Amino acid sequence: MSGTVYLVGAGPGAADLLTLRAARLLGEAEIVFHDALVPGEILSLARRAQLVAVGKRSGRHSTAQRFINKRLADAARKHRVVVRLKGGDPLVFGRAQEEIDFLRARGIVVEVVPGITAALAAGADLGVSLTQRGVARSLAFVTPRVGAGESPSTWVQSVLAADTAAIYMGAGEAPAIAQALMAAGKAPGTPVVVIENASMEHRAVHGTLAQLAVLAAQLSGGPVLILLGEVLRKAARAARSATARRRLAR
Repeated sequence: MSGTVYLVGAGPGAADLLTLRAARLLGEAEIVFHDALVPGEILSLARRAQLVAVGKRSGRHSTAQRFINKRLADAARKHRVVVRLKGGDPLVFGRAQEEIDFLRARGIVVEVVPGITAALAAGADLGVSLTQRGVARSLAFVTPRVGAGESPSTWVQSVLAADTAAIYMGAGEAPAIAQALMAAGKAPGTPVVVIENASMEHRAVHGTLAQLAVLAAQLSGGPVLILLGEVLRKAARAARSATARRRLAR
């Protein structure tokens, strides 16, 4: 048998943000290889499938990419519908290209099913458009993470060049991120939001780039995204006003 491997975006967490195609394929799948952060409500849609956890979490035991690649290829030789379920969108910081290249080199059909990436879910939670007429005409998705043996990242230059930036997988490096950006010329007063569990019962803390390390330390360990740019200034003022009202009401 030569099955198809579907790289499916699970979105940022909320099950009702899955695409119709993603939900259909989960229902048809015979085996699903899923990331660590995919919630149970989404996995429950794979009613017929064997579930295999192959997640990666910073600082924790994780499955090597080469092992994931081989397991996907082996599964495609046994099953008609194989789903590789990735958090967010498969093509945004998901190492999808490695899996696509590995499988296609072995004659295995691969299809990609897009998902909602965390930055878009965060903007929706905040009620903030990440691009705004007259304020922000460019948006950068970046990560400071660099794997062993890889060339240095140009994420700092990308953030400086964009009006709005979304920094993925950066909560643990918040002090270094703030220092690097300010050293490169980014204004310390640039509005920042650090948001945890976007699209679900999220928590967002507002402040400035200079306060980034303090903001990130307030969160509790869920998936975190850092947003920065002038589009967030109004939201930051609203958050400060709401905090002041709560204090007065006590």
